[in-house]
Amino acid sequence: MELFSSISKKSKLLIITAFSIVIALAVIGCSSGTQTESPGDNTNSTEKLSGTIKIDGSSTVLPISEAVAEEFMRENQGVNVTVGSSGTGGGFKKFVSPNNPIDVNDASRPIKDTEQEAARQNGIEYIEIPVAYDGISIIVNKENTWAKSITTEELKKIWEPGSKIKTWKEVRPDWPDTKLSLFGPSSAHGTFDYFTETINGKEKAIRTDYNVSEEYNTVVQGVAADKGSLGFLGYAYYKQNEGKLNVLGVDGGSGSIEPSEETIKDGSYKPLARPIFIYVSKKALDRLEVKEFVRFYLTEGPSLISDVGYIPLNDADYEGSLNAIK
Repeated sequence: MELFSSISKKSKLLIITAFSIVIALAVIGCSSGTQTESPGDNTNSTEKLSGTIKIDGSSTVLPISEAVAEEFMRENQGVNVTVGSSGTGGGFKKFVSPNNPIDVNDASRPIKDTEQEAARQNGIEYIEIPVAYDGISIIVNKENTWAKSITTEELKKIWEPGSKIKTWKEVRPDWPDTKLSLFGPSSAHGTFDYFTETINGKEKAIRTDYNVSEEYNTVVQGVAADKGSLGFLGYAYYKQNEGKLNVLGVDGGSGSIEPSEETIKDGSYKPLARPIFIYVSKKALDRLEVKEFVRFYLTEGPSLISDVGYIPLNDADYEGSLNAIK
């Protein structure tokens, strides 16, 4: 205090002014530092996403991808997500091609060896991501009062190559002598591949005189219009149309089990319960909008999966896939 009091008034004024300038500069520095850091700390990376994401493939997985895409675009209006449905096989054909015109392939079966080899030759690296469970459902007309369940042996008898079964009575003697009309998806669908391999013992092995449909809704319409009809399709399409259709329990050797969320998830609806997938190329994942979309699919998608009639996986399965895309 004695030292400060001995300084002249002019010197005191200079010291106070200099000290004030130092404090002001420090405040400005802190303020500018805060402004520099805040965008990185507080800005959500998905807020300003832009670009186009192209999805194709399975009609079974289609309702899930459409629901996820709709919600993702609502939150990220700069991104356009297109979802096609050329079937699992058709989608893989595009996905593993040299020009790789799609980013994500919806698939109701795992990738085949031939498709893996095509991907390798064309330099397409990818990640397989299970997204839900499905159960191929055996559907009949609402007026069908005689059939409540069917065995896998009876399904094979109906659907195997060269089958001559024409009436319900030929399947089971106590069923009526009603003409049996068959409806099912085309060979472009993973559901077709899974059903033929599981029931007939060989992929794509099937009788040729059935009503082949590219769209599952056509299968629904065909079965709903014919009292003697029988068809197969994904569980979600049955659930969406259960007011128009009946579903049969399937006996794989352990008693008849109907498809439901519980029986599909716990595997008791065998042998027609299965996981379904999306495949995403690693090159596409380098784009932020694609990576954020897949992350959204795995975090927000499970609630949407139930809404469209499929069965979510366990949380640990989604967490494992999230780690894979990181």
